[in-house]
Amino acid sequence: MPSLLYHGRSRHPGVLRITAAITAGLIAIAAAVLAPRPALAATPWLDVSDDRYASFTVPVSEVEAEAGGSVSQVLIEGNFGPSFTWAQFGLTLRGQAFTGVLGPLPPGLYTYQVTVNGTKGLKDPTNGTRVASKPLWSTFFVPGDEAALLADVPEGQGGNVETLAYGSGGEQRSALVWTPRGYTGKGKKLPVLYLNSGNGIAASDWLDLGRAKQILDNLSARKAIEPMVVVFSDGEAGKELRTAVADRYNVHGGPAHQAIAGAGEGGSQALRAALGHPAEYDYAGSFSGLLTEANGPARNLKLLRLYTGNVTDPAYNATVKLTKALDRARVKYEFDGVNPDAGANWNAWQENLIDFLPRLFRNVRDHGPSKGHGKLKGEFTPPPPGTTPTPFLSDDGFVTFETTTEFANAQQVTVWANWAPGGSWLRVPLAKAGDRWRGTVGPLEPWFYHYRLIVDGTAVKDTSNPTKVTSEPTWSTFLIEGERSRLLTDVPEGKGGKVEELTYHSNVVNQERTSLVWTPPGYDPDRAEPYPVFFLQHGGGQSYTDWTEMGRAKQILDRHFLDGNLVPMVVVMSNGNVPDFNAELLENVVPAVQARYNVSDDPSQQALAGLSMGGGQTYGVLKAHPGRFAYIGVFSAGFGSAEGVDAEAINRGTKMLRLYIGDQTDFVYPSFQDTLATLDRLGIRYEFDGVTPGPHGWDVWQKNLIDLAPRLFKR
Repeated sequence: MPSLLYHGRSRHPGVLRITAAITAGLIAIAAAVLAPRPALAATPWLDVSDDRYASFTVPVSEVEAEAGGSVSQVLIEGNFGPSFTWAQFGLTLRGQAFTGVLGPLPPGLYTYQVTVNGTKGLKDPTNGTRVASKPLWSTFFVPGDEAALLADVPEGQGGNVETLAYGSGGEQRSALVWTPRGYTGKGKKLPVLYLNSGNGIAASDWLDLGRAKQILDNLSARKAIEPMVVVFSDGEAGKELRTAVADRYNVHGGPAHQAIAGAGEGGSQALRAALGHPAEYDYAGSFSGLLTEANGPARNLKLLRLYTGNVTDPAYNATVKLTKALDRARVKYEFDGVNPDAGANWNAWQENLIDFLPRLFRNVRDHGPSKGHGKLKGEFTPPPPGTTPTPFLSDDGFVTFETTTEFANAQQVTVWANWAPGGSWLRVPLAKAGDRWRGTVGPLEPWFYHYRLIVDGTAVKDTSNPTKVTSEPTWSTFLIEGERSRLLTDVPEGKGGKVEELTYHSNVVNQERTSLVWTPPGYDPDRAEPYPVFFLQHGGGQSYTDWTEMGRAKQILDRHFLDGNLVPMVVVMSNGNVPDFNAELLENVVPAVQARYNVSDDPSQQALAGLSMGGGQTYGVLKAHPGRFAYIGVFSAGFGSAEGVDAEAINRGTKMLRLYIGDQTDFVYPSFQDTLATLDRLGIRYEFDGVTPGPHGWDVWQKNLIDLAPRLFKR
């Protein structure tokens, strides 16, 4: 029996409401602090559960009032994608609200805005957090051990952030300055760290998005860093700013007490300043910096440390070039390693800052990469434009998409795929590359993925991908291989079972119809003992092809059989789109299968299962014909009415009734709780091993089949 690697414990979705601002008002510039804030709506649009699920509920009336007109579509755009990339999460209109659930989210800080009708951005009026440089953005914090240094310290135990005004080039400018708890401006002089911003990054972003105050407060409270003054500046830390800092704060001069770092272009500025003016800084750090050349200093720095995200970070290739240049120039440096989990974004730069700060103004023993970070493997170069088929898969789970030239005049192209936590769907934007659109996403865990292109709001098939999904003509698929996806991969040629079509006449719809039938390796039509038979049904909007094209049923069955987990059986996948499924199954499908295949007509050797609509149909057969199928499996479906149900007959005739459900992201999850209560009240015996993490989708149902198939016909 396979271990239940894909299952979790059943739980009711407790909800923790996100409301008050996360200290943004304390750390923004003075004008922002003093500005009045609008009153928040009574009911938040966002709730975050204690088990890290983000639930969005946007009332139609409220979003239309905010948008100033009719709203047909609501997207939540935020850093929810693979490597925390910016992505779009579509909400579904249910009743009088647009709703959706994402999760479980890794601990950390999340940023989002509301976008309506595809183009108009809105600030969530019910979330009091602010991002000074991005008026439409809101944030929420998901706590957890991995993000402990990003959490607020108890009130009164942190440092102070204030605005420093200074003149530069005849203009008045300002910077933000953090001083440690207890700083009075007297006594021992402190060293200074200048954190540059760079293109597209404001000084306040270090606080609103980088959680720098929380990081500094926590590390300071743990005595993990030297007492210091930290200056957050827009652009480079020029002479005027350094003079203003020296005039205002009790700080040391001289390079041994000066450090500079930055993110993005700010990281490049920091390196240029440190390498070009070594008499000013002894410590320098580059977080996703884009510098590729090195002008050797008169002497080496005490610390020159480089950081980069994975291959989705534009700095990845730049870092490859820079390390070679530094090696040629014989400049000593340290490399934190390639961050496997983030690209060029604040989630990566938070980690960079946490690693960098404890290395300043002190001697440290550890000069190697952070735990879990990898080596640079040379520049990342996707295939040349026009290479087919797509997408292009790298060995470490990165996927590069490229369109044909037919969308050269499009305004926006995104890839909509099941790569959110648990398998929910997110849209990740592609970038214009000549007359094509391109983008790299990842790393993705080994699994089976399906996607479609969204071109200016219209779903389009990736015609460069030869895969197809019959019931969803705009979908394409790809597989990331690995141990986690082993049961979804093809077995060696000639080792698996066979899938063939079975055509039969349906008296329910008065037409010829088709089923797909899997027979195990070595199937013998003349075997003395008939084979058990398993009828496996699809869901609404699907058909008999979906379990093979999307559910990977053949691969799952083949793998289980070769692993010795599966009783040799015949598996039948039929078209359930009929007005009377019971009649279709019992009067048409079952007789046709028995006429063509060597299968048992003994109920104890017959099984029935289905997903969603097919699960409801399975329940319907169970209620109307208890004992007709001894093995029953239901994926993501509700039991429905209990009227007239013969619980005793069901228990007597059913050897196994096994139920499955996705997590809170599965919209059936709430009603499934009612199903369990109904079965308990009726006294019907069933098995339920807990939720299968994931939404109402194939990621869950594949795992359900993986669990169910080896359990059949063994009692």
